[in-house]
Amino acid sequence: MSSSKHQKGPDLKRFMDKRLKLSLNGNRKVVGTLRGYDAFLNVVLEEAMPAEAAGSSEGGGDGGLGTVVIRGNSIIQFESIERVAK
Repeated sequence: MSSSKHQKGPDLKRFMDKRLKLSLNGNRKVVGTLRGYDAFLNVVLEEAMPAEAAGSSEGGGDGGLGTVVIRGNSIIQFESIERVAK
């Protein structure tokens, strides 16, 4: 065990304001801009849409989900669509 009493959350600062593709349980994929997150990996995505819709109608508005909160325990994988600085 670590000597620290405070548990550290995920470090997603470098992904803030970047377009991400999230793989979720139930074989779902969502694309959106990361606007926030917490220690439980709950995330806020803006301009979110299902990944299938994002590929065919980028910026079209149809099928868009808007701003969504996705619970951390349903996220399987993060994939950055934009280049991220190290």
